[in-house]
Amino acid sequence: MTEPTTAPANGAEANGSATNGAATSGSTPSAPEDRSPRPAPPLRRILAHAALEARILLSNGEQLMVAIVMPAMVLIGLRLLPLGRIEGVPAIDTAVAATFATALISTSFTSQAIMTGFDRRNGVLRWVATTPLGRDGYLAGKILATLATHVLQVVVLGLLALVLGWRPELLGLLAAVPVWLVGTVAFGALGLLVAGTLRTEAVLAVSNLVFVVLVAAGGVAFPAAAYPRFLRGLVDLLPSGALGELLRACLGNGPFSAGSVVVLLLWAVAGVAAVIRWFRWTDV
Repeated sequence: MTEPTTAPANGAEANGSATNGAATSGSTPSAPEDRSPRPAPPLRRILAHAALEARILLSNGEQLMVAIVMPAMVLIGLRLLPLGRIEGVPAIDTAVAATFATALISTSFTSQAIMTGFDRRNGVLRWVATTPLGRDGYLAGKILATLATHVLQVVVLGLLALVLGWRPELLGLLAAVPVWLVGTVAFGALGLLVAGTLRTEAVLAVSNLVFVVLVAAGGVAFPAAAYPRFLRGLVDLLPSGALGELLRACLGNGPFSAGSVVVLLLWAVAGVAAVIRWFRWTDV
């Protein structure tokens, strides 16, 4: 007699529980998905900035001429004319060493000085400090863009040199890599120092003038031994002279100078220290 009465009670209780469960589930809705924009990871930001810097550099006709055309002219000129040669070293080897040194200086020093100088004048350096990229990311992107441009320069100019008769040795190429990296740091720091301390108009003039002087008379196109005795010591102390001597030693089996290694390293360290001390992010 009690079962018919108990069953409906249990059913009502179950229905009440279901109702309470539905009410409970309805009272705590899931939080909406957060789709607000977030900055990309640091590495992706730096790579994107590096790609942008490289595109700007290679799409500018004037910068492309400095990066590719002028070094190619140095290569052809030194290959065909009896200039800048070392006794016992093939002319094409000394020409290639001078060409690669010219390419490094043109991109690391001249191009970076001009591009950074205009960024500074236009307020880009001030603005970038307020973005997720930040100043460190900006500089890291510039370094990667410079290295990518160097790779393109080596490929294009190396192919031209092969056509002109260059036959490189693997050990020489491997030995040139650390020289190239230290030279990139040294001249990149000098380019940033010029861009961060002078007004844009002066940056344009100084960077181009220094580039021409270093290539023509700073130990790049001509080895230090080709200069008068009273000038050799000065040329040996220049970063361009040290770079030229080391690349000739690596790529042309020329005489190796430990002093040139020390000079180039000192210029790299001093250049970085000078940028940290005197670089200004605003043109005021």
